[in-house]
Amino acid sequence: MPHIISVGTAVPIHEVSMEASMAVSRSLFADAFPDIDRLLSVFAHSNIRKRHFAAPLEWLTEDHPFAEKNKLFIDVACSLGMDAINRCLSRASLSVHDIDCLIFNTSTGLSTPSIDARLVNRLGLRQDVTRIPIWGLGCAGGATGLSRAFDYVRAYPDAVAVLVCVELCGLTFIKQDVSKSNLIATSLFGDGAGAVLVAGDAFAAKHGLQDTPRFLSRKTCTWYDSLDVMGWDVTDAGLKVIFSQDIPTLVKKRMRSNVDDFLSEQQLTRAQINHFILHPGGPKVINAYQQALEIGHEQTQHAEEILAEYGNMSSPTVLFVLEKSLQTPWRKREIGLLGALGPGFSSELILLEQGGT
Repeated sequence: MPHIISVGTAVPIHEVSMEASMAVSRSLFADAFPDIDRLLSVFAHSNIRKRHFAAPLEWLTEDHPFAEKNKLFIDVACSLGMDAINRCLSRASLSVHDIDCLIFNTSTGLSTPSIDARLVNRLGLRQDVTRIPIWGLGCAGGATGLSRAFDYVRAYPDAVAVLVCVELCGLTFIKQDVSKSNLIATSLFGDGAGAVLVAGDAFAAKHGLQDTPRFLSRKTCTWYDSLDVMGWDVTDAGLKVIFSQDIPTLVKKRMRSNVDDFLSEQQLTRAQINHFILHPGGPKVINAYQQALEIGHEQTQHAEEILAEYGNMSSPTVLFVLEKSLQTPWRKREIGLLGALGPGFSSELILLEQGGT
């Protein structure tokens, strides 16, 4: 089975406290909402301490055409993607020439040639590297991209694949959009990049990398009639957020059976899961996971800590949670469940087991 060899993460240099972002949001949304003080309570309830952005807060809250924001997206996405991949390689003691497949995932900017092609040039990857760009998976992209990396090295067990997810959610902010969805988004979303090196069986055995988490199975689910739950409206000003309040309700109603069916196929139950690696969409989503899966704070602690330090970075966030989980080595045969939700509305679940010889 494929193995996770290492995880690397990166964030932009512009750090913004929750107090600063709340003050700016007050000035931007006050005229649209007479009850602005009540609505701004969402910042305090988010449990987010700070976030990182691709540009200073002052720049983000000015009017910029979509083309200008997208140019900045390309520049910063390449830099952060390089940083995350280099951290992966350093931790695994591998070089860029070991990479056979590069999977790039994003939903917050556009580029043709895609960012993966630019990374090939900037990092000096082999010219014959397989490139798989993915767009539009939103918060589910980290988990789904990881599934595609596993699929690749299952087909090519001598290969190494790297998944890199970069999201610059701050660059999608539209000043003229004074909707409640945009106000909620300003309290939750941040920018960041995450990368994961995945190796096939043969490569892991040859290089003595079997004492790492290995892939067991995955499950994708896209629910009918839920296209309007999360996504973008593409406007002249940029990507306008679609953000439904129904997400926690969907988690409570559907995730228990979704997870239980998946685990049952592997002859497992929730009680046998040692590590829950869940994308922290927000505090209400984390609470919904706790209720639906009947788990406590100790099982969602890593997700809560990542949310507090970085906010919801969309697709890379679950990779930050994975990195934090692996900082304390898993015991042999321990089981981990990685999961994320995204536009579609969809769920991606991955089952991992700590390997060992």
